[in-house]
Amino acid sequence: MRRRDFGRIALVSTVIAPSIGTRALAQERYPNKPIRIVVGFPAGQSSDVGARAIATGLTRELVQSVYVDNRPGASGIIAHEFVKNAAPDGYTLLMSSTAPLTINPVLYRKLPYDTLLDFTPIMLVNTSPMFLICGASAPYNNMRELVAYAKANPGKVSYGSSGSGTTGHIAMEMLRKESGIDIVHIPYKGSPAMITDLIAGHAQLGFDAASSAAPHIAAGKLKALAVSSQTRSPRFPDVATAAEQGLPGYQALTWAALMGPANMPPAIVETINAAANRVLKSREVQEHFAKLGSTVNGGTAASFAEFLRQEIDRWGRATRGSGAQVD
Repeated sequence: MRRRDFGRIALVSTVIAPSIGTRALAQERYPNKPIRIVVGFPAGQSSDVGARAIATGLTRELVQSVYVDNRPGASGIIAHEFVKNAAPDGYTLLMSSTAPLTINPVLYRKLPYDTLLDFTPIMLVNTSPMFLICGASAPYNNMRELVAYAKANPGKVSYGSSGSGTTGHIAMEMLRKESGIDIVHIPYKGSPAMITDLIAGHAQLGFDAASSAAPHIAAGKLKALAVSSQTRSPRFPDVATAAEQGLPGYQALTWAALMGPANMPPAIVETINAAANRVLKSREVQEHFAKLGSTVNGGTAASFAEFLRQEIDRWGRATRGSGAQVD
């Protein structure tokens, strides 16, 4: 080959190389289109409330539209299967919670996802106690009175939950077993529907996360009979714990977490995690969760992965021990 041909090839290479590099950088830039956060429950439920707070903050931090996509049904299974099958490119995320990740694997024999294999942990968003709640006109004012009433009326007291296999369902089954009362489970399609019926007097009681129940308790539309944590809630310090009312050791906390499909690139996980941590540190978001009686967490993806493994063990044991069954 002649010397000038070598020169011509070298010149072409120097022109093509930067062009390829520029296109690759453009493709790798994240995010360059809207991001959706899928929620497996209706608007107004605890995981939805957390997702909307995070979406608003991430829109600001990432300078890209982040929106919530509610896909309720089947105790969160529909949403989780959808995200499992999504591309792991960071544009489809999941706001999950205690029940779909730790309780469903025990209750469902043919669950279409594996908590540890099919998702990428990104961050623990918040933790929250649950409140045992009832309508304002109910004939009991605390858990002790409820237990006495239920024992005097076996099989005549029913409780609602946001769905079979949810934390509210398992928490109530744990209470039922430990207190020895005979009550009937009525699953709803989400927490908002249950709360509406409690306020209207069409349902008798239920457990729900502080983030969903707190506004209605504060407004006097619902009565809080007990709190599920080992210590009283700063939001409602007059509400005694279940442990204080005759069930020592009783505890049932719920939480929400940000995840994505399995095999997300570590760099994208870190980008989302860092942005979400900045969101959670903002005064606006801190005050938002505090008003709901919830604690902001945050932290690394690795710390959440370890937390998740511990919760799978803890809630798995509690679910099996409660004797709860999917209706």
